Amino acid sequence: MDHSKALRELNIMQQTYATLFSVTNKLQMHGDQYLGQLTSRQYMILIAIAHLPEDETTLTNIATKLGTSKQSANKLIINLENKGYITTIPSKRDKRAINVKITETGKLVMLECGEKAVTLMADIFNDFSTKEVETLWSLLNKLYSFDGDELNGFEEDVNYKFDEMEGYEEAQMRALDRYILRRYRSAHDEIMEGKTTME
Repeated sequence: MDHSKALRELNIMQQTYATLFSVTNKLQMHGDQYLGQLTSRQYMILIAIAHLPEDETTLTNIATKLGTSKQSANKLIINLENKGYITTIPSKRDKRAINVKITETGKLVMLECGEKAVTLMADIFNDFSTKEVETLWSLLNKLYSFDGDELNGFEEDVNYKFDEMEGYEEAQMRALDRYILRRYRSAHDEIMEGKTTME
């Protein structure tokens, strides 16, 4: 390989690496604005807890799920516990560890922020086709595993953990309707505009 080709490739990699930092910061900032009661990082801690089996919600497992340090996760957990959104209980598996449990208040806040997060997703990915979102997700998974660690993601359905909450189904339908309206509004506007022109 000649030097010019290698230099161009390296430059693109450096730009990509730097851009990932900028994108992450921007997404976090916008997420904080959309969610209101929680920061993006606090919301993701709650999402991570929800995606772990109840007897495996240790600090280590939460940090691993989010790809962050135990120290960072611990600060967020303490903050959420002070707000009454989570509680810590001794682990039944390991006497030295604690498990983190989402309180009823925490579930209500998650439900509220979850509705707002759906709007955030529609707005962030507004200019992406479904195929482009799938490709981006696939590439990010590939990038995450550069060191041999596989991404332990959030693919499984955990809705059953919230099914018994009052108003849960209604909130889900509201969020989905809002998503459809925001995600497909331009197509809807074009159709409506076409009808008006034809009339």
